[in-house]
Amino acid sequence: MTSREQADREAALTDRVVQSFAGTESTRLKQVMESLVRHLHAFARDVRLSEAEWRQAIDYLTACGHITDDRRQEFVLLSDVLGFSMQTITVNNAAYGDATEATVVGPFFVAHSPEIAIGGDMSHGATGMPCWVEGTVRDCAGAPLPGARIEVWECDADGLYDVQYADDRTACRAHLFAAADGSYSFKGVKPVPYPIPDDGPVGALLGATGRSPMRAAHLHFMVSAPGQRTLVTHIFVAGDDYLERDSVFGVRDSLIREFADQPAGTPTPDGQVVAETWTRARFEIVLAPAGS
Repeated sequence: MTSREQADREAALTDRVVQSFAGTESTRLKQVMESLVRHLHAFARDVRLSEAEWRQAIDYLTACGHITDDRRQEFVLLSDVLGFSMQTITVNNAAYGDATEATVVGPFFVAHSPEIAIGGDMSHGATGMPCWVEGTVRDCAGAPLPGARIEVWECDADGLYDVQYADDRTACRAHLFAAADGSYSFKGVKPVPYPIPDDGPVGALLGATGRSPMRAAHLHFMVSAPGQRTLVTHIFVAGDDYLERDSVFGVRDSLIREFADQPAGTPTPDGQVVAETWTRARFEIVLAPAGS
């Protein structure tokens, strides 16, 4: 059989599989499945995937499923390190005026976080340098968005999220609501770099490809308000060593912020005297209109 005949044989199979979705009632599902088949088949043909490699891939995905539970999502990690999560975010959050850029949600978001008042402490006693974060939430016309819901979460000084603790403590996560003028503030800890969980299949992939599991230091935000596009984003610490090699490709230049260290004994903006060195950062949040 000639190479041309082999190529035609492979293409014919792809066409038959695509045609099998012709009766799909959902136009969107039909579009997605046909495109998925074409791209998967094209990948196998492009790299001339062996049957042993296909079996290894199935075993790898099975291992991702086995390690996934209600506290760990290995498939999200896999999507993250392949840049697929970030690409999906980019596709679904088109630039709009001066709206704040979005980035990945990551695997550590937990719904129903505790509510804190403006100026409250979201660290809940976690270790780390005290950090004061403040800013405003506005729309693209510059109008404040009173009552905007602001979810925040981060790791502690050891690079651990509370869902990675051995007990059921809640730490370094909370939600609050913007004031009438759109302002918000809260206390947390200064973000530090940390490795994504690398003791499973995703870590094995990173090791095999010579990649670091480290994430650049960051603080997560999810901000929502009626009539506005929900924003999932981070702020990153200026000068961090991992800004250029974040393992999930989540860093955007517009999200890098200065964290200004304050001497011990310097009062925080709410008048409390902190006996140790602390830091502060400002993050102005601009939401794009819904459907933009």
